[in-house]
Amino acid sequence: MDPSGTGAGPPPSSSAGSGDAPQQQQPPPPPQQLSRYESQKRRDWNTFLQYLLNHRPQLTLARCSGAHVIEFLKYLDQFGKTKVHATRCAHYGQPSPPAPCPCPLRQAWGSLDALIGRLRAAYEESGNAPESNPFAAPAVRIYLREVRDSQAKARGIPYEKKKRKRTQPPTPTPAAGEGTSSAGGREGEPSHGGGTAAAAPATGAPVGGSSGAAAAGGREGEPSHGGGTAAAAPATGAPVGGSSGTAAPGSSSR
Repeated sequence: MDPSGTGAGPPPSSSAGSGDAPQQQQPPPPPQQLSRYESQKRRDWNTFLQYLLNHRPQLTLARCSGAHVIEFLKYLDQFGKTKVHATRCAHYGQPSPPAPCPCPLRQAWGSLDALIGRLRAAYEESGNAPESNPFAAPAVRIYLREVRDSQAKARGIPYEKKKRKRTQPPTPTPAAGEGTSSAGGREGEPSHGGGTAAAAPATGAPVGGSSGAAAAGGREGEPSHGGGTAAAAPATGAPVGGSSGTAAPGSSSR
């Protein structure tokens, strides 16, 4: 019997049924770049912690007080770049001295004030209580105020805070034509304010239209200038109110 007729097929491929190919691992996202303020704050915080380690006797952050912060600020003066004239210097109080002098270099007040602000924020961001923050101690604020005043006198440059200008709200203006009617308006005509102007009474005439008495020399029954009928003028000497109750002198009684 021919052994080739056994009917054995070819061996299955190793790739068949092995499943999908393994997925490629994605690279981790790049770290978020810190801002300039955050980078400077981290460097200042590490510098202060290193200062505590090198301090003799060695200090811990929990035992740090405002006095130690002031000592740290004085330690930084050796790295300053601001010329602060002494009181005996000939250039004391001059903002632009004409010649060099042997006065030492110090840290500028503005740099120290900004440094304390960053360290105060870094202390609380590290999980410490704000009540125990040594950078917010009153002694530190007093020291910074003294440094500001002394450097202002020595350098002849006053430090003044910029005052914010308050914007005043615009004053509302009244609408045009609002108010009373214009003088001299005629009766029945609308005024500029929207109402009806009242008629101005005639000089000497009573308010209410026609006069009650006739003009001098007017005849009975003739219309007067006021629009009504003028009454007859009484005779001279006769009382106003009609005929007299007594007879005229010289008349006979019957």
